[in-house]
Amino acid sequence: MKVINLGETRSALGNIVAQIRDRKVQKDSLRFRFNLERLGQIFAYEISKTLEYSPKEVETPLATASVLTTDSKVVAATILRAGLPIHKGIMDVFDNAESAFIAAYRKYHKGDEFHIAIEYCTCPNLSGKTLILADSMIATGASMEIAYNKLIDEGGDPVVTHFVSPVSSVYAIEYLQKRLPENTCLWTAAVDEELTSQSYIIPGIGDAGDLAFGAKVNL
Repeated sequence: MKVINLGETRSALGNIVAQIRDRKVQKDSLRFRFNLERLGQIFAYEISKTLEYSPKEVETPLATASVLTTDSKVVAATILRAGLPIHKGIMDVFDNAESAFIAAYRKYHKGDEFHIAIEYCTCPNLSGKTLILADSMIATGASMEIAYNKLIDEGGDPVVTHFVSPVSSVYAIEYLQKRLPENTCLWTAAVDEELTSQSYIIPGIGDAGDLAFGAKVNL
């Protein structure tokens, strides 16, 4: 698995990452969702540079113009619920893309032990297509790995898979690099070194799902 950290480049992306991390700015849930959407748009634009293109003749009101357009078929997938704003941003760029949705969450046991539970998955045919799988963060990498395998089981093998995660842990990156095939790439905007005993990223951004959509009742 290839890793591309856009946070290492000098761009306005850094301002957006600063806002999603800032505990004061986070209090505005509308802005938090909007910032995740903007990151989704940036990631999608960068991913679009990796696709295949061919010239297309377009009739304007005055003449004919030749424009390079992508022939790649894209499926934008996300892990519910925190990944929804990023998915929206990706779909803003890939407006003809199909969508896939998967519900994966941590099911806790005694102490800090947990496993990743999946309760819902809807997926189109992935064969021969470009899959983009987004989540707000990857802490351990387990949710992304299980979601990816579930989508492959349901939809078949894509040509390439792009994972999108604004904030990633070093642990998760190492975990996924050992388990994912070569035709995969992780796009991130920040790589954090530390995980707590409950596998939360430090400094991270907190609970992205709660920040975007409100606190949930823990069952």
